[in-house]
Amino acid sequence: MIVLKKPLVTEKMTLLGEKNGEKQYGFVVDLDATKTEIKKAIEEMYEVSILSLRTMVYAGKKRSRYSRAGVIMGKSSNFKKAIITLPAGESIDFYKNI
Repeated sequence: MIVLKKPLVTEKMTLLGEKNGEKQYGFVVDLDATKTEIKKAIEEMYEVSILSLRTMVYAGKKRSRYSRAGVIMGKSSNFKKAIITLPAGESIDFYKNI
C-alpha cells in the first residue's frame, strides 16, 4: 500500500509552513493509512523527525452537469489529509528531486 500520495502545495499550506518558527506541511494520504504508518513513511522518505501529526478525512464533492439526457449526477473521491509539524531547525524541500 502506498501511504503518501502527494504533498499539498497550496497557498494555505505555504502560509502554515512559515508560522511560529515551526514548519507545517500537508500531504494527501491513503484513506486506510494510520497515523503511525503515515509518520513512518514521512520520516523515512524525507529524513526528518515529526513533532505532531493531524489527520482529517474529507468527503468528495457532489457535482452535476447537464446533457441532452438530462441532469447527470456525480461525486469526486473522498480523500484523507495529514498535516505534520516539524521542529524549528528542520524543513522539507519538495522540489529537490525534480
